[in-house]
Amino acid sequence: MTNFLSLADVTDLDALIQSGRDAKANPFADQLLGKNKTIGLIFFNSSLRTRLSTQKAAQNLGLNVMIMNVGQDSWGLEMEEGVLMNGDKAEHVREAAAVIGRYCDIIGIRAFAELKDRDSDYREQVMQQFARYARVPIVNLESATRHPLQSLADCITIEEAKTVARPRVVLTWLPHFKPLPQAVANSFSEWMNARAASGHVEFVITHPKGYELAPEFAGNARVIYNREEAFAGADFIYGKNWSSYTNYGQVLTQDPSWAVTMDDMVRTNAGKFMHCLPVRRNLKVADAVLDGPQSLVIEQAANREWSAQAVLKEILKTY
Repeated sequence: MTNFLSLADVTDLDALIQSGRDAKANPFADQLLGKNKTIGLIFFNSSLRTRLSTQKAAQNLGLNVMIMNVGQDSWGLEMEEGVLMNGDKAEHVREAAAVIGRYCDIIGIRAFAELKDRDSDYREQVMQQFARYARVPIVNLESATRHPLQSLADCITIEEAKTVARPRVVLTWLPHFKPLPQAVANSFSEWMNARAASGHVEFVITHPKGYELAPEFAGNARVIYNREEAFAGADFIYGKNWSSYTNYGQVLTQDPSWAVTMDDMVRTNAGKFMHCLPVRRNLKVADAVLDGPQSLVIEQAANREWSAQAVLKEILKTY
């Protein structure tokens, strides 16, 4: 593995999931792998779980860690080529990425969608420019269209918690008052479609009409607009809000009936509830669901450490 930008960089998903579980069982088994090497974690956006879990995973592997918040700890970075830099960006990514690549053996990048221009966001300019100019492995800490470290942690969590060989996994849209990116929903769908193709899960997506994901991410998932039908018999309910892809970045509805309650969970097969966090309580999900025995959100977040460790281990073994 030379980069970890998406599922396309994974050659053996089953093995990567198992690697995460192995790391959880023995966190320091490979603590010499990263000795005398450095990872730089570059954040264009806020973070809690991603920042802390990736730093901890890197330290478990013996890596030195440097963290920078772009625009606060550094100059603002220009991503466009051939521009007259007379605006608020003092440095170009050509120089910045190249220099960071001299200091770091691996670079992790977090850069959200701006939700203004769909084509621009879906080109993944920040990730692609760093990959182009840094010339060291790049790890996606959440980009405009994907959050693969979260998706790997989700896969680990489902493998740990499943009670049937082929669980029914349902991704459900949740209400929110402002537009949010599609990255988590896209990425979860991409990874669950891969798991479904290999017979590990049955994958269903439910959302109001108008919130269809991009076809390349929705893939072969069954889309059910009737949420009661979608929830029926589910083993896992994964809640997430995302703004419209077709009417890009727009909030088309805030229908509160799409919030997950205990009445919804009763329709499942003693299903477990998952969410990537942070979550707005009682707007998206009822307290009783989040605080009840069916909630996996804390274990799911804890597994972020092991997903990051599995990925960094693969890069260090290759690099």
